[in-house]
Amino acid sequence: MLDIALWVIAVAMIVVGIAGTVLPVLPGAALIFGGVALAAWIDGFARISVWTVFVLAVLAAIAFAADYLAAVLGAKRAGASQLALAGAAIGVVAGIFGGLIGVVVLPFVGAVIGEFVAQRNLRRAGRVGLATWIGLAVGTAVKVAIAFTMVGVFIVALLV
Repeated sequence: MLDIALWVIAVAMIVVGIAGTVLPVLPGAALIFGGVALAAWIDGFARISVWTVFVLAVLAAIAFAADYLAAVLGAKRAGASQLALAGAAIGVVAGIFGGLIGVVVLPFVGAVIGEFVAQRNLRRAGRVGLATWIGLAVGTAVKVAIAFTMVGVFIVALLV
């Protein structure tokens, strides 16, 4: 009975983790990794080896880094100020409460406002906002790809 409950928790962590790859409030890759590690432990690492769990830990760390680095690199490439970076970060947090539209739009708006306050140049602020948004989109795409790779590795390990 306990094993069934633990399997339900492991699967729930993986499913919530998948949602977390696009929802900034949930640590998607970390939840997926936690679910897989729990599943491996439940099974005594018989089907999901320690090596597989290690590889998935590395993938989770890469997903975490990509999520943050892509946005910062996009903003830095456009020459963003510290205020633009802070504005984008505030926009990400505020976007959580604004639903899907908020998650997509508010980081851009935050970066634009921050850069405009710093430089008083609307064209430059728009360019920085766009670069920051593109960075966030690339980071999210990489994170989603890694998350589905992690789930695929988990499924293959269970079935083979």
